[in-house]
Amino acid sequence: MMTLDEITQKILEQIDGKGFSQDGAFNLRHNGIALCHGDSEHVRIKKKEDKPGIDVYIDGGAKGEQVHIPVVVDASGMTDVVYNDFYIAEGAEVTIVAGCGIHNSGCNESRHDGIHSFHVANGANVRYEEKHYGEGNGTGARVLNPVTNIYMEEESVFTLDTAQIKGVDSTKRETNIFMGKGSKLFVVEKLMTHDDQTAVSNMEVQLNGEGSSAQIVSRSVAKGNSKQTFHPKAVGNAGCRAHVQCDSIIMDKAEVSSIPEINARHLDAAIIHEAAIGRINDEQLVKLRTMGMTEEEAEGIIIDNFLN
Repeated sequence: MMTLDEITQKILEQIDGKGFSQDGAFNLRHNGIALCHGDSEHVRIKKKEDKPGIDVYIDGGAKGEQVHIPVVVDASGMTDVVYNDFYIAEGAEVTIVAGCGIHNSGCNESRHDGIHSFHVANGANVRYEEKHYGEGNGTGARVLNPVTNIYMEEESVFTLDTAQIKGVDSTKRETNIFMGKGSKLFVVEKLMTHDDQTAVSNMEVQLNGEGSSAQIVSRSVAKGNSKQTFHPKAVGNAGCRAHVQCDSIIMDKAEVSSIPEINARHLDAAIIHEAAIGRINDEQLVKLRTMGMTEEEAEGIIIDNFLN
């Protein structure tokens, strides 16, 4: 078992909520290289030969198994680009825990671009958890630009749970999902920005199969002078159901743009969208203040409950 340094350990505690350990199926990427990895009975991880990244093969015997693939960048001025492909076999049930943390104590931009593609076979059930986090006392920016492509075959289920915790100066997320017959998609996106940070999230869901369904929930908090833009798009190409909901709390001098889009291309496509942007509820704030909390403590509790 490899001994990890203090910075790496601290970041892993932030981005891997289930707890990273060097057993079972795992791959830890550190400053652009695979620091350590392991396979399990039903999961095989193979390094790509044509470009940076890994191929993860999960067979149908995987039931309730976890795969951990965190990324840590702590070299100032580094741009890390990685291509990871996941092949989930028919009938598999698996949780994939990813996430990236950047520690930047220098004056140059540190950046990670992770391009992840999921190939989900008939009847497979996948939960993908991804957390983004930034820290460090340097002036260099911490930038994360993930691309997520999900290809869902018949009767498959995919849960996408993403969160940007704090400390990320700039992020642009691109998510593309293609759904087959009877497939089910659940998306929960949580994001917080502060100071002069910017965040853009573009998501397009193509409901191509009869009986497919998608539920997309985005919750965000914008503080300081930060700016956020959300553009989720649901396209119904068959008899399907989709619900898109975007809720944001705006504070200080922040700016939030929410642009949900729905496109029905079939008579039996039923698609709904909702969007709401507002400030913290004053009544909630006063109630918590009367319990002896400071304004900052009260705001923290309201925000935590809103995001979770």
